[in-house]
Amino acid sequence: MPLITFHKNGQTFQDEVKAGSNLVVRAGIKQYPYPHLAYQCGMGKCATCACRIIAGAENLPPPNWKEKKQLGDRLDQGYRLACQLWLEHDLELEQLPPAAAPAVSAA
Repeated sequence: MPLITFHKNGQTFQDEVKAGSNLVVRAGIKQYPYPHLAYQCGMGKCATCACRIIAGAENLPPPNWKEKKQLGDRLDQGYRLACQLWLEHDLELEQLPPAAAPAVSAA
């Protein structure tokens, strides 16, 4: 089972999730890392769930068109949309408050 390490607001949350889990889906049903993960639509349209990948990015699939559209240059800074990731491997990620997150610039 993948071990997920989630950083937000100076706190660290860690837990295992079932392989194939999506953190936004789990947050929506009040499982880990609820209520810490910020999200809205869950469909890659709003980028509220954007997180910077700290470790484990090499095991993620390439960004899809929704991530490319929503994140632009932030992809190069290691950001991904949590709603678009189905986890199969350990992952460490960080979600910054909106005021601290880098601005989106279209690719």
